[in-house]
Amino acid sequence: MTDSAVSAGGLSAGRSLNLGMIGNCAFSALIDPVGAIVWCCLPRFDGDPVFNALIDPSANGSLWAFELEDFMRSEQRYEPNTAVLRTRLFDRLGQGIEITDFAPRFVNRGRTFRPLMIVRRVQVLSGSPRMRVLLRPRFDWGRSVPTTTQGSTHVRFVGPNNALRLNSDAPLSYILSETFFVADRPMNFILGPDETLLTGIEDTARGFEQQTGDHWKSWTRALSLPLEWQEAVIRAAITLKLSLFEDTGAIVAAMTTSIPEAPHSGRNWDYRFCWLRDAFFVVRALNSISEVATMEDYLHWLNNVVVRSRGGHIQPLYGIGQETQLPESVLTHLPGYRGMGPVRVGNQAADHFQHDVYGNIVLGASQAFHDHRLFRRAGTTEFGYLEAVGEQAFRVYDQPDAGMWELRTRARVHTSSALMSWAACDRLAKVARVLALPERVTYWRERAETIRARILREAWSEERQSFVESFGGRDLDASVLLMTEVNFIDPHDPRFIATLDTLERTLGDGPFMRRYEAPDDFGKPETAFNICTFWRIDALTRIGRQAQAREIFERMLASRNPLGLLSEDTHAQTGEMWGNFPQTYSMMGLINAAVRLSASWDTVI
Repeated sequence: MTDSAVSAGGLSAGRSLNLGMIGNCAFSALIDPVGAIVWCCLPRFDGDPVFNALIDPSANGSLWAFELEDFMRSEQRYEPNTAVLRTRLFDRLGQGIEITDFAPRFVNRGRTFRPLMIVRRVQVLSGSPRMRVLLRPRFDWGRSVPTTTQGSTHVRFVGPNNALRLNSDAPLSYILSETFFVADRPMNFILGPDETLLTGIEDTARGFEQQTGDHWKSWTRALSLPLEWQEAVIRAAITLKLSLFEDTGAIVAAMTTSIPEAPHSGRNWDYRFCWLRDAFFVVRALNSISEVATMEDYLHWLNNVVVRSRGGHIQPLYGIGQETQLPESVLTHLPGYRGMGPVRVGNQAADHFQHDVYGNIVLGASQAFHDHRLFRRAGTTEFGYLEAVGEQAFRVYDQPDAGMWELRTRARVHTSSALMSWAACDRLAKVARVLALPERVTYWRERAETIRARILREAWSEERQSFVESFGGRDLDASVLLMTEVNFIDPHDPRFIATLDTLERTLGDGPFMRRYEAPDDFGKPETAFNICTFWRIDALTRIGRQAQAREIFERMLASRNPLGLLSEDTHAQTGEMWGNFPQTYSMMGLINAAVRLSASWDTVI
C-alpha cells in the first residue's frame, strides 16, 4: 500500500491529483488518499457532480468521507487486477479501519449489471478507533443542499429534480449528526437510486464486492500483456475501460472538468465528452492487448455519428449521448481546483472545424473490416458510409482549421490534420482491397498519394530541418511525430530523424515534451503534455534508440500518482500532475509504450 501524508483532521489539507478512481462504465467517482470521495457526477460522466470538493475546496464543497479521530496516516491500494480500492486509516495509537470502495459491475442473468451505486465497506483493523461519517451530497453544481429524511435503515437525500438513498447498517443518527463514534464492527454503506434493496444490506454489499472483484479479475485475465510493466499496463487498461460509457459506446477524454493545465493558467476545460481523436487512440491501445469489446461498443456509437453526418461536417467531439450542442459556460459560484478557476461546463471545441477528425473516424473503424474475432465484421454498407467520410477528408485536408490542439483564435493548414486525412484515404484503400473492390483501391490510393505529396512538400522546413506545424510554416509541433505511428513515413527516413532531433532540442523539457513552441491564446504552455512524451518514446523506439526510450518511459512511470494514474500534463520542474484526470490520452500512451518497449515473452519462457 502507498502511504499518504494528510492533515491532522483526517481530510486532505490541500487537494491534489493523488486520487483513485472507481466506476462501472456507467459513472465513476474519484477518491482521495484518505478515502474521501471528492468527485462523482450522476447520472452520467457528464452529469451534475453530487460530490464536488475537487473543484470546491471551500466549506460549501460536497464530499463523502470517513474521518478518524486523532488521525495519523493512511495507506491506499487497488485490489490487484480490479477496480476495487482499499484505503486504510490509522490514528496515533495505531488503531485503524479499512475502507473498501467500488461500483458494482458483473454479469447477471446474461447482462452486465452496472447500477448507479457506490458501495463502501468499513472494517476495523485494530483497536477501537473513533470515526465519523461526513456524507454531504449536493445537487445543481453545489447550489442545492438536499433535504434529508430517515427510515429504519436508510437516509434519503432529496433535491429539486432527483433523490439519492443511503442504505446502511451503521448508526443513522450518527451519520446525520456527523458525530464521532466507536467503530467496533464491520459497517456497510450503499448509496444509489432512491430504491429499496432486494436483499439485506450486508449481504448485498458482500455479494456485490465478491462478484465485482471476480468480474475484473476475469476481464484482466483475458488481456494479452507485455512481459514487462504488467501492473502498470493492467491499471492503465482498467482505467481506459472505466472511461467507456457502455450504454452508448462513447469514451470520455477524462472524468473531470476545469483542472488547470498549469497553475493559475486559466487553461481550464471540460473533458467529460467523447473526442473522436482520443477515442480512436483508446480503442487502438486496448486492441494492442487483445481487448476488442470496447472497440465494438465504440463502433456502435461512432456509426451513429457517421450516418447522421451524411458525408458532411463532423464535429471533433460530441456528448456521450451524441449531443451536438455543448455550450460552454463559466460557473462563477465555484472557486475551482485549489481556488484556480474558472470552472467551465461544456466545451466550445464542439463548434470547431478540426479536420483530423475524418482520419480518426476511418482509423477507428478500419479494424472492423479486418478482425475475424468480432461478432459482426463490417462490410460494403459500412464501407459506403466511410467513403463519404473519406471524401470529406479529401475536400478539407488543405483547408485551415483549429487543429488538434483546438486553437480558438488562429486557423492554419495544420500538418496533423492533413496527415490524418491521408490516413483516411490510405486505410480506405486497404479496406477496399479486403472487400475485393479494385477500382476503389486505385481511387483511394491516388487520393492518399496526392495528400502525401503535399505534406512532404509543404510541411517540411529546410530552415528548421523538421516537419513543422502547418503548411508553409516554421513553428514546431510534437504532433508530427504521429507520422510514423500511422505509417506515413519510414522512421529511418532522414527527414523524420532530423525532425525528432529538432523537436527534442526545442520542445523537450528533460524527459518530457511540450506540445508546440508558438504562443497560443494563453501564451506559451508551461507544462509538458504527457501524450507528446509518449509519442517521443514511440519515435525513439522506432528509430532504434531503445535505451533512451526506456529511460524516458521509466521517468513517466515515476510521474504517475501513487495508484498508477496520470493526468493530462506534467510540470517538468516540480513533477506535479496538472490537467484533467485521469486522462485517457495519457493512459493509452503508457500502454503503447510498454507494448513497444517490453522484452518478448520468449526471452523468459
